[in-house]
Amino acid sequence: MKIMLVPTDYSETATNATQYALELANHLGFSRVILYNAYQQPNVADPISGAVTFFDLDTYRKISEDGMEQFSAKFSSYNTDKLRIETMSEFNDLSNGIDELCERTGTTLIVMGITGGGKVDEVLIGSNTISVARNTVTPVVIVPAECKFNPIKEVVLACDFKKIVETTPVAPIKQLLDTTKAKLFVLNIDHNNKQFTADTPFQSLMLDTLLQGYNPEYHFIDSPDYTEAINHFAEEKEVDLIITIPKKQGWFDGLFRRSRTNMLAFHTHVPLMVIHE
Repeated sequence: MKIMLVPTDYSETATNATQYALELANHLGFSRVILYNAYQQPNVADPISGAVTFFDLDTYRKISEDGMEQFSAKFSSYNTDKLRIETMSEFNDLSNGIDELCERTGTTLIVMGITGGGKVDEVLIGSNTISVARNTVTPVVIVPAECKFNPIKEVVLACDFKKIVETTPVAPIKQLLDTTKAKLFVLNIDHNNKQFTADTPFQSLMLDTLLQGYNPEYHFIDSPDYTEAINHFAEEKEVDLIITIPKKQGWFDGLFRRSRTNMLAFHTHVPLMVIHE
């Protein structure tokens, strides 16, 4: 049984992502989709006395449950014999509890929406979606605002050709390609050969070996702007999904040293699938 988790805050962005997720679930043959809302007990500190006021948790539970009832009603037409929609509202820290939640529910894919913002939004505030993608080992599909579902026929794998065997999660990539029969592009973006080493040809051979039978088409782009280059390629090739494998050091860059995956998640016009190494 294939189970998809769709965390939601009931916003317009979440509504669009949920519709995309349900279409994707039918496309990929999922049998269950769980619409999920995590709430927490807010507290406010008095600026003068420093005393902390805790709000009634039952109130927030009811707000979450009532919101979920109204939210899920929008998608009742997707609830069929082949695809069952379930709802969950619970007290939880989604970012830190995501792996436990996936294990408990049997989730194999997470789908969430994201809205691009300015530098302050991206660097200082961040995003719940980025936090989930950072903290889970489960593949995450990030759906840009206003992105509509298209059947997955063209897929691009962004690749740096470094430690291919050790860092490439081949199984979920092959599973996606087997299900969709999509054409696979492998895209390497560099500028002035800064990332090219004597080991690069060997690493590209290793990737070709891992993807034997899937006939990937390789493309190499020289560009100083990673996000612009991959978006341009996706538009030119009419790509339906971008796959990226964030390296561990990339996710934990300093405050103003954003990883490529982080920036791409905010600015891509095509759904982005994040699969950890």
